[in-house]
Amino acid sequence: MTVITTERLILRDWTDEAADLARIYDIYSRADVTRWLNVVGLPMSDPSQAAERLRFWQERHAGDQGRYGTWAIEVRETGVVAGTALLKPLPGRDESRLTDDIEVGWHLHPDSWGHGYATEAARALIVREFATGTTEIYAVVSPGNEPSMAVCRRLGMAHVGRRADWYGGEVLETFVLAAPAA
Repeated sequence: MTVITTERLILRDWTDEAADLARIYDIYSRADVTRWLNVVGLPMSDPSQAAERLRFWQERHAGDQGRYGTWAIEVRETGVVAGTALLKPLPGRDESRLTDDIEVGWHLHPDSWGHGYATEAARALIVREFATGTTEIYAVVSPGNEPSMAVCRRLGMAHVGRRADWYGGEVLETFVLAAPAA
């Protein structure tokens, strides 16, 4: 299902089709992508893990009615999936509990770096989320991940320092964007 379209991108649900599962594996088996993600089971070491990751995303967002999710970023012109965009409540210090803080994020395949896809996808999700009445959106970035911090800045997000409020207390560079005044 398509979630958002932009000038160059389609944000859509990941599917269990072979091409999507292969791309999930290709993205999340790469150390140059996963080194910035403190996620158990990454990098993937077996293609079957792509289906497990997809099921995890589907279960995590099952009750969100499409408002929140972990979506494929497809390039309209080529059909190539550039990576993943996400919008979701941040998990707290106790990761089993979600906070009221909303996170936007992105994980792109290296062959899609440097094209502005992360910025374009995140901007579309931010606009959509602000339209629901959300007043602030966060991005959290592993220290040292300069390319992702540059995306945050291009989105107009303010750096508010390193915080350990989410993801089990992991210390992360934190950026925030306030909704535009009505």
